[in-house]
Amino acid sequence: MFSLIETALTYIIPFLLVLTVVVTIHELGHYWAARACGVAIDQFSIGFGRRIFGWRDRQGVEWRIGWIPLGGYVKFSGDENVASVPDHDNLEAMRQRIDADQGPGAANRYFHFKPVGQRAFITAAGPAANFILAIVLFAVLLMSVGETVIPARVAAVEAGSPAARAGFMVDDVIVRANGQKIENFFALQQIIAVRSNAPTAFVVDRGGQQVTLTATPERRVRPDGMGGEQKIGVLGISSPAQMGERTVRRYGPIEAIAGGVERTWRVLTTTVYYLGRVVTGRESADQLGGPLRIAQASGQVAQSGAQGAPDIGTMLLGSGVALLGLTAVLSVGIGFMNLLPVPILDGGHLVFYAYEAVARRPLAAKVQAAGYRVGLALLLGLMLFATWNDLQQLRVFKFLGGLFS
Repeated sequence: MFSLIETALTYIIPFLLVLTVVVTIHELGHYWAARACGVAIDQFSIGFGRRIFGWRDRQGVEWRIGWIPLGGYVKFSGDENVASVPDHDNLEAMRQRIDADQGPGAANRYFHFKPVGQRAFITAAGPAANFILAIVLFAVLLMSVGETVIPARVAAVEAGSPAARAGFMVDDVIVRANGQKIENFFALQQIIAVRSNAPTAFVVDRGGQQVTLTATPERRVRPDGMGGEQKIGVLGISSPAQMGERTVRRYGPIEAIAGGVERTWRVLTTTVYYLGRVVTGRESADQLGGPLRIAQASGQVAQSGAQGAPDIGTMLLGSGVALLGLTAVLSVGIGFMNLLPVPILDGGHLVFYAYEAVARRPLAAKVQAAGYRVGLALLLGLMLFATWNDLQQLRVFKFLGGLFS
């Protein structure tokens, strides 16, 4: 019983909190954009399933909390109709029916009868809200907690490593990596980690002289800090952190916002680059994680934030700060994923709207419906694959094999 409670407190609750915040902000992006465009909205729900609490606002929108806390949704008027995948003919039939029931012009408040530009704006507002959330959270952390800065100085070079073969020397200060300016050893590690087996240009300051070196990080298996393993690129250099060379930098409001934008962009570009390597076969797809690994990461992050806290208040504060960072990173991932041109995702809708803008009429409903079925199959397949990777990384199969051996 106590172990079940501990698991809930350690993993399940942090995971649900992070997921709920990210998905709710995503749906609020759609909601606020729809309100700005005068779209009729029936319902906004945090969580799925039967309502456990709710109210109706002045605009007639039902705000509700469902008993399954795995995200949320916004429901526009008419979404339950077949015109959710509309073509010209059933749109006209739907307009006539709405105007007959609710009066002339009533259909103009429905999402599907808004100009295609407004529909695209409403659709894109969800991912945009995720990116804005990430920027805000990163900025808040930079202002309140600050950033740990470790100089990008080479404290040691591992013999026989890619760094040694490339000519790195102790006390070299790395100023650029893969064309990006380097001011922190953490930023350098992020670049190296996703560039295994990829020749990478580095510019180092060596005694006041700038020297260009080319090294190819090698792929190694490293503990991921969550009980599993990860395959990342390693250069073979050590940071001066163990020698006490670290400072904490706190940002002002303007600097923090700029820093939030920069970190959001860095997470996004790193994600795009890594997925590109997976698609082209240059990176192993077994590193793609799903909900189980996110839950595990949430628990581990919360634990690390609370570690060493002298009292319950400080422990909760540390866990909260750590989870804010994870929420920002996950929000970028959710925003990017939803922009993929896959039917059923926001990006797929945007592709359909682009076609409609060019062709001056919606894509045929049958084609859209087929696209949504294919998109759903692709999405479910990806989720199953990611969950399989989670089970492998968490060594669930080895554990079960040990029970029955």
